[in-house]
Amino acid sequence: MAGVSTLRIFDTSTRSQRDFEPIEPGKVSMYLCGATPQAQPHIGHLRSGVAFDIVRRWLLAQGFDVAFVRNVTDIDDKILAKAAENNRPWWEWVSTYEREFSRAYATLGVLPPSVEPRATGFVTQMVEYMQRLIDAGFAYPSAGSVYFDVAAWSQAEGSDYGALSGNRLEDMEQGESDNSAKRSPQDFALWKAAKPGEPSWPTPWGAGRPGWHLECSAMSTYYLGGNFDIHCGGLDLQFPHHENEIAQSHAAGDKFANYWMHNHWVTMAGEKMSKSLGNVLSVANMLELVRPVELRYYLGSAHYRSVLEYSEAALKEAAAGYRRIEDFVTRFADVELGQWTEGFAEAMNDDIAVPKALAEIHTTVRAGNKALASGQEQQARELAASVRAMASVLGFDPVEWSGNTGSGQAESALEVLVAAELERRTAARAAKDWATADEVRDRLAAAGITITDTADGPTWSLS
Repeated sequence: MAGVSTLRIFDTSTRSQRDFEPIEPGKVSMYLCGATPQAQPHIGHLRSGVAFDIVRRWLLAQGFDVAFVRNVTDIDDKILAKAAENNRPWWEWVSTYEREFSRAYATLGVLPPSVEPRATGFVTQMVEYMQRLIDAGFAYPSAGSVYFDVAAWSQAEGSDYGALSGNRLEDMEQGESDNSAKRSPQDFALWKAAKPGEPSWPTPWGAGRPGWHLECSAMSTYYLGGNFDIHCGGLDLQFPHHENEIAQSHAAGDKFANYWMHNHWVTMAGEKMSKSLGNVLSVANMLELVRPVELRYYLGSAHYRSVLEYSEAALKEAAAGYRRIEDFVTRFADVELGQWTEGFAEAMNDDIAVPKALAEIHTTVRAGNKALASGQEQQARELAASVRAMASVLGFDPVEWSGNTGSGQAESALEVLVAAELERRTAARAAKDWATADEVRDRLAAAGITITDTADGPTWSLS
């Protein structure tokens, strides 16, 4: 199923679309900055997972062997603070919410990563990385901590500090509270000296715990090498996190990522979704409004670089859009995956333009329904196979989500059972036995089945 054009990716570091050329033909290496599990995941967190799952699925569909690393930041200031507030061990607190994130990813059909490393498991690699930076003159130990020397690196040949985020050096603020041990407030912590009551690990420069930025350089290069294809994450990570990853990695002599991809935020009333704003919408709450596949459809429906403004009306509209696809495809639940359209491939190769890809899917669905209406069932089946192929790339193939990928036996059994109930209801209505007719309707409604009375008799659909 090769695409009809070259995949082009908007590379944040160059602010331009570039032809995607993997380092090794036929293989792609990807690193996604994953969760910092301190509380229940909300849909702002999950958008990144869904967005880059779609990128990964498109690469897989084109025949690439994709190594996909998604990390877990299992130690940081917020985790320690939350655990202390609730009088729980930090490791128990983070493990509890790490499981919640894993459950949410799986619920939304996000493929599991090739590997999911935790920061605390890579202290040895971080010590080695810090030693390389100290030896190169771009890091220094101070009062038990180790800092990256931003001024030294900024003046070095080949330095590109600030290029990713577009920030000027004099305007950069690391957001770190303790500046007393630094040579400059612009320096950032690679390693934080131990504090009473906090977990710590030994290093040649003193016991402590990892700095946020160092974790990802150590984990990504351990699994993917000093030069890999794609680094992804949320737009809010551009600075300081990703800017500092690039600085420390390049200063250590690694080429690091060839392409940078950033997804935009989920917002409410124009503000980024965050716990501090109090506008968090948990995945659990969203699933009281729509099904998991419908939530996935919604989170993946906008272009990954566009703001997704949340409203319940928009969520319900997206769910209705998915059901139109589902209603068509499930008429042919035994149809195999077909071939995506040329328009779909062009959309996906245009920086993963999901809105255009969805438009192609809905156009195909309309053509399929038109073919059905005119009695051209074979043509409709072929179009359903094409819809399945495209929906599968986006992670919401209705047949896959039904748990039935071939025989159609479950759908056939449901069809027989519902048909029998509808015959009973029709007979009751003819006999003016309204109580029985209403009983059948209500029982089917409780099972998630909607009846529509038409001139040709009652029809049903899953609600």
